[in-house]
Amino acid sequence: MALRNDRAVEAAREIELTEIEDGYTLTNLPDESVTEQHDTDRIPELDVDQEMLSETSENPESWLMYGGGYEQQRNTTADVITPDNVDELELEYELSVGTGSSMEGTPIVVPGDPPIMYQTNGPNHVKAIDAREGEVLWSYTYAPPIDVILCCDDNNRGAAVYGDRVYVTTLDAGVVALDRYTGEEEWYTQTADHEVGYSATWAPVVYEGTVYTGSAGGEYGVLGFLAALDAENGDEVWHSDTLPEDEWIGASRDNGCGTSWMTPTIDEERGQLYTPIGNPGPDFDGTVRPGPNFPTCGTLTMDLESGEIQWGFQESPHDVWDYDSAAPRVLVRDIEIDGEETDVVIGAGKTGWTYMLDPDEGYLYERSEEICQHINMWGMISHISEDEYVPFVPGAPGGNDWQPPSYSPETGLAYFVAQNFPQDLYWRYETYDEGEPYWGGGLEDPADEMPDDWNGYITHFSAVDPSTGEVVWQDQIESDHYMWGGSMSTSTGLVFNGTQNGEFVAYDGESGDRLWEYEFDVPISASPMSWYDPDEERQYVAVQVGGSGWLRQGPRGDTLAVFSMEE
Repeated sequence: MALRNDRAVEAAREIELTEIEDGYTLTNLPDESVTEQHDTDRIPELDVDQEMLSETSENPESWLMYGGGYEQQRNTTADVITPDNVDELELEYELSVGTGSSMEGTPIVVPGDPPIMYQTNGPNHVKAIDAREGEVLWSYTYAPPIDVILCCDDNNRGAAVYGDRVYVTTLDAGVVALDRYTGEEEWYTQTADHEVGYSATWAPVVYEGTVYTGSAGGEYGVLGFLAALDAENGDEVWHSDTLPEDEWIGASRDNGCGTSWMTPTIDEERGQLYTPIGNPGPDFDGTVRPGPNFPTCGTLTMDLESGEIQWGFQESPHDVWDYDSAAPRVLVRDIEIDGEETDVVIGAGKTGWTYMLDPDEGYLYERSEEICQHINMWGMISHISEDEYVPFVPGAPGGNDWQPPSYSPETGLAYFVAQNFPQDLYWRYETYDEGEPYWGGGLEDPADEMPDDWNGYITHFSAVDPSTGEVVWQDQIESDHYMWGGSMSTSTGLVFNGTQNGEFVAYDGESGDRLWEYEFDVPISASPMSWYDPDEERQYVAVQVGGSGWLRQGPRGDTLAVFSMEE
């Protein structure tokens, strides 16, 4: 099997990401979606049922959803690799995915003989892979329309699986269902109008036969929403706006954004989902949207069956700094806070703190110590001209942007990436124009003058105790690029993370010591995952390697790297 003869790979490779004013579009698109089959008979017939999904976070042989489980702890129970032997971890294989575009995804793995991996990357490209041998069994490229508008890259961060299907979001704000044995398209549903700025880049999640997806387009004056689709046929079950009408003044809600552009977290016990909520619109001009602009830049909870809003929490009310809260929420059960055992929803946004929330009512248990510096934080810019700048830390990339955190039941700590770099922010007057950027200002990266108090490290990787909010340890990283991927924890107390310097690192989760590193020649902008193969008696760890094209994430790449260790 040669990828150079793969029509789906060729179609994805020929798509060009073209920069336009304050965003991107795609050119040289295929006329229709393309599936290329190679050795599909090797995929074991095993329909993924709800029991498998509910138990995947406890099953070392599987990683069936983006966050490793509904609670999004990104923790594997595979226990072959330990702090004592991780220095013996070896590269099993490298696979060139052949498209060389944005590599921000986390693969999923369905157990079997062999285990099957479903891997995605930009632009809307999906592969089924024999995870044991690293051989492609089928490839698929979705054909988006020519007028797609993208703020930040042609990302695709992962897939969901249920029954005999794989589900992937599409750049034109849709969801496509593929036969997971053949790669052939089963159905497609568009959830919003891409011509006004909606798009989709995250991994959906499936629960009880329903596919849950969100909305992107927070730089284009759209109205954020979450949607639930029937997994069998793609029919819309419910569609709920994120901005309650009684919380907004006048017509400001119409273009108020509040998009939800990362994978929601599902609480099976309470029958609700927790989702991060992005910036209000326009990003930097709050004069046209008086009030707190609830629930932007925070956490929103909805009923799984109806989509009815339960509660919301804001990290940056009436935000004018683009302090989205984008990373997936982490649900942790039975931890001790103030002497009592409780469940907690952990969120971190661009503000540079971690927030521990009550899952029933949404009140704040604890705000952590800072996970990045705060310089000129909350400083208002002058609404006079573009010549009036304010250098501030964290800049608009964060704090914690979309990078998913992980949580370790073994160490009791949560792990967060946070950007720590000064940018200049300025205001400009803009009116809403459908399909055009609606920023109300802009950013200069880097800042013209670095604040004296800045410590010189562009990124912090921090371990936070959610019981107390204490930052237990922190790895401060110097680089020319932002760290752009998330982490994974293991039941043996390790934490894996990839850096913008091309280092794939295994940390001691308790101390933060670097126990093992593997060097690549391009940045890692993705989040790792792991599984155990009982037939090979090996634990595997996989990570996609390559930069993201937006905002100094470094050069591109197209590598899927898989490491392993035998029992």
